[in-house]
Amino acid sequence: MTPGPDRLPFFVYGTLRPGGRHHARTLRGRTASEEPATISGALLYDGPGYPYAVAGPDDARIHGALITPRAADHDGVRRTLDLLEGYTPGGRDNLYERVETEAARSDGRTVRAWVYLAAEPLATRLRATGTPVEGGDWPAGGPANLEGSSRNEDPSGTGNPSRTEGPSRKEGPSRTAEQV
Repeated sequence: MTPGPDRLPFFVYGTLRPGGRHHARTLRGRTASEEPATISGALLYDGPGYPYAVAGPDDARIHGALITPRAADHDGVRRTLDLLEGYTPGGRDNLYERVETEAARSDGRTVRAWVYLAAEPLATRLRATGTPVEGGDWPAGGPANLEGSSRNEDPSGTGNPSRTEGPSRKEGPSRTAEQV
């Protein structure tokens, strides 16, 4: 059975990777498989506590994991990740956009997957003044240190306590626009 277009696996590259604080909270026990993967055509930028991916040149690569939710959990996982990433389908004020991409597994096979990319105008600011993550693998050296502390405030300004980190949709990253 081929999954429908909305039932794709997810390519994750930051705190949602296995070992990351958001993986444990949102994905643990809800996945059918988790495996190393990469995507091309996107760049990774360092953010306050987590990275941002933005569309980039074809030869740019981001390292992460391909997460396939269990069939019974897929819709719930998608809703949870959309909420965490500040994404509303068709929304005009999204922090991230959920887009289809081609993820490469470690054996070289590729699969269509969802990935969350920074929405405009944040992506434009990151391209202009952000700090790229060298090698496209966050944090440096891989996800070993992802179980960091999680802020309890709601910097998104949405009044949504389930979104425990992330820049305000109005303000951009926690750093000023000039610093990004």
